[in-house]
Amino acid sequence: MKATCLVLAVSALASPARAQDAVAAFYKAHAVQLVIPSTVGGGYDLYGRLVARHLGRFLPGNPQVNPANMGGAAGVVAAQYIYAAGAKDGSTIGELYPNAVMEPLLGDAGRVKYDSRKFNFIGSLNNDAFICFVRAAAPIRKFEDAFAHEVVLGATGSGGPSTDYPALYNSLLGTKFKVVAGYPGITEVGLALMKGEIDGTCGSSWSVMTTGHPDWLRDGQMRVLAQENSEPNPDIAKLGAPLTVDFAKTREARAVLDFVFAQSTFGRPFVMAPEAPRERVEAMRTAFAAMVADKVFLADAANLKLEIIEPMNGAKLTETVTKLLATPTEIVEKTKAAVAAR
Repeated sequence: MKATCLVLAVSALASPARAQDAVAAFYKAHAVQLVIPSTVGGGYDLYGRLVARHLGRFLPGNPQVNPANMGGAAGVVAAQYIYAAGAKDGSTIGELYPNAVMEPLLGDAGRVKYDSRKFNFIGSLNNDAFICFVRAAAPIRKFEDAFAHEVVLGATGSGGPSTDYPALYNSLLGTKFKVVAGYPGITEVGLALMKGEIDGTCGSSWSVMTTGHPDWLRDGQMRVLAQENSEPNPDIAKLGAPLTVDFAKTREARAVLDFVFAQSTFGRPFVMAPEAPRERVEAMRTAFAAMVADKVFLADAANLKLEIIEPMNGAKLTETVTKLLATPTEIVEKTKAAVAAR
């Protein structure tokens, strides 16, 4: 009897070690594809490539991590690929736009073919901040001016914040934003801004401004109109930019905007396919958590002026997304109606 118990105890201890060895053997033999949901040069591209440079150091087997840009449809193309077409064995991971995570709830059911609740969430790099800004020569100087004057904004595809945020403001707050959608990514929106084709854009990550175009503010080329979050970002507040939620005149309008802006708490989420083997998902989560605490990784991020603020581990990200996807139907339908009114 004692011998049997000893054998069982040794087997129990050996099982995790064998699982770890199996994960290491897999990743030693397989490079990892990291799907980036944007074109080259934008904030998501910079963050994705940062992770690609470091993640392999923390994975068993130390695999090469290869970034692959897959822009389109405001991140839906990348999400759909990871969910349905990418490798299911744990060798494909992806960075998602927060709006793409929420798209099955808020978007067109005929357009979205994935269930965000089924993704394996690895973690998120930061609590992001979003801004609405215009070029210096735009016809308005303050967000309030958009209630009286038409402003032409550049945007990516339908369902993205650059399209949906101004639509919400027009419907809920009474602004007069005219959205020109269809730009492949924020890089192309920036080029259109510099050429004077558009006046500005909303739903843009603050990090895009601070990392990709620090000269825009430094040289007075662009002006931040407002913050697009429920709580103020201290750095943006220093510019005198108000919160768009503070222009809401009803509780209903505020509730809709708070729901939409809640996505910013997971500003750079990373996922794996629903079918990815559990032990490889756990290895990826452990590696991600170790990476975001690593001094070399953080120094690289700081050198690129990429903020790593309040990163989330896989469990916390799963909890946050699950809660948001369970938002009461009434709020969801009012949000969809406000966006559709564009």
